Amino acid sequence: MAITGVIGGSYSDVSIQVANLLRLFQIPQISYASTSAKLSDKSRYDYFARTVPPDFYQAKAMAEILRFFNWTYVSTVASEGDYGETGIEAFELEARARNICIATSEKVGRSMNKKTFDSVIKALLQKPSARVVVLFTRSEDARELLAAGQRINVSFTWVASDGWGALENVVAMEWAAPPIQEFAVYFRNLHPYNNSRNPWFREFWEHKFQCSFHRQDCSRHSLKTGKFEQESKIMFVVNAVYAMAHALHNMHQALCPNTTRLCDAMKPVNGRRFYKDFMLNVKFDAPFRPADTKGIVRFDRYGDGIGRYNIFNYHRAEGRYRYQKVGYWAEGLTLNTSLIPWAQAAVPVSQCSDPCKKNEMKSMQPGDMCCWICIPCQPYEYLLDEVTCMDCGLGYWPNGTLNGCYELPQEYIRWKDVWAIGPVTISCLGFLSTLFVFGVFVKHNDTPIVKASGRELCYILLTGVLLCYSMTFIFIAKPSTEVCTLRRLGLGTSFAVCYSALLTKTNRIARIFSGVKEGVQRPRFISPTSQVVICMALISCQLVIVVIWLLVETPGTGKETEPDKSLCLQDQEMPRKLQRGQVHWLHHVHHLHHLAGLPAHLLRHLQ
Repeated sequence: MAITGVIGGSYSDVSIQVANLLRLFQIPQISYASTSAKLSDKSRYDYFARTVPPDFYQAKAMAEILRFFNWTYVSTVASEGDYGETGIEAFELEARARNICIATSEKVGRSMNKKTFDSVIKALLQKPSARVVVLFTRSEDARELLAAGQRINVSFTWVASDGWGALENVVAMEWAAPPIQEFAVYFRNLHPYNNSRNPWFREFWEHKFQCSFHRQDCSRHSLKTGKFEQESKIMFVVNAVYAMAHALHNMHQALCPNTTRLCDAMKPVNGRRFYKDFMLNVKFDAPFRPADTKGIVRFDRYGDGIGRYNIFNYHRAEGRYRYQKVGYWAEGLTLNTSLIPWAQAAVPVSQCSDPCKKNEMKSMQPGDMCCWICIPCQPYEYLLDEVTCMDCGLGYWPNGTLNGCYELPQEYIRWKDVWAIGPVTISCLGFLSTLFVFGVFVKHNDTPIVKASGRELCYILLTGVLLCYSMTFIFIAKPSTEVCTLRRLGLGTSFAVCYSALLTKTNRIARIFSGVKEGVQRPRFISPTSQVVICMALISCQLVIVVIWLLVETPGTGKETEPDKSLCLQDQEMPRKLQRGQVHWLHHVHHLHHLAGLPAHLLRHLQ
């Protein structure tokens, strides 16, 4: 009789070879343990199905576990062959999508000895920051790798693709498969004398109880005594058998509705139609499942089972080591971290670089997005993103979280400030006093004493004094283009008016007294008109200098951020020039100041 379907194998390498053979004869195949992602390729394995999920579901779940614990820099070890290599490729793809970096990738094989496994552990130690190692290995390779780690006395946190091992700090994944109690009862009642259909059972019995049927000392043993732990794949084997049976039953009902025997439509069975129309469309409740669990057996369009995993942690509890279920994954991760007793009482750290402080940016290292150097931002910069410090710009300052800027309040002298009230009060008193003197001069303008004092120059001098007092109000006013222009114009001009009048007056007096002493004729240019012309000429020099200054350096307001995070609003040029000592625009006033005192110094001995 022709073969309708095949159930198996277990290892992915075996299933791939069997699938390549069976497709030649269009015979469907259901595996209960092969998880290689390659088997989802329907262009190559178009008669293959499986009751277990492919590795890329497990790889996705493992990547989500790493992201959950913020393990962003890990090493990987894979077994040679389709299971390990395709599984680790799927994991690396999922890891990159979550910004997880691979420090180093190693492979192990069946032909390796203890020395080569030790070399793998030493290679992992070359990346000391990667304290987490992801394993996609066969159970025998994993046991050898853990033994090598114990020989070298190193401690890693292992994230494994299957439940295995006997070492603390293991986070392992296993298919979500509850034990089948009916199978446990059936298995415990098996005996070599009632299970003759299994040609390997007698060999298992001798190995299990270390006895020999040749000496007839095996009959007294029983599976009902001793420890028995059910393999997680049992449920998937049962589901595979039931899936094949349901598919055949559905095909028989569709093609042979009027008979319980095989009709001509199923002689022989069309393997392509059986696979596509019936096997891939089966859907039934998982048999023998506990009443408090849900489990639907079905295949997706690639012939794969649905991805569900239990997550275990291996640790010592109550004097013995055991696996503790700490979570599960079914299209999303659920973890109860309180059930994980970490070896160092804290979640292990597996990062290439420590997180930067909130005022630091990451300077990424070439070719590795998980390794960086933290560089502090300047006080006036904020973090545009993790790798960029951005200047807030003039008039702005970073906020408390350094994710943006706020506008600084403008600071300038206001009329109500203490620093303004004092100068304004003094200027007002001086202004009023000067006006009073000015009024006295005007009232007594034609008197001999006022005429003799050189009233024209006195009026110019008093005007200069009024301008000096007026400059207080201009410097306290809020800076603007107009105010800054008046500041530059009035700062030197007001003093130039005063010193020009004083210089002209003292020069006139000095020349008059010098002429009297020497008995010469009356000096020239001592008339009031001449004196005013000379004084205005001296003042004009300063005005010319100021005009040139205004043309060379256009007046306007400027903002300057102070160390106390205040924004100073001021003349954009003049204060900075003065702070630097560049007062060449006021040299004329400086010279007038010294020249005004020179005649008085020369006449100090006149009687």
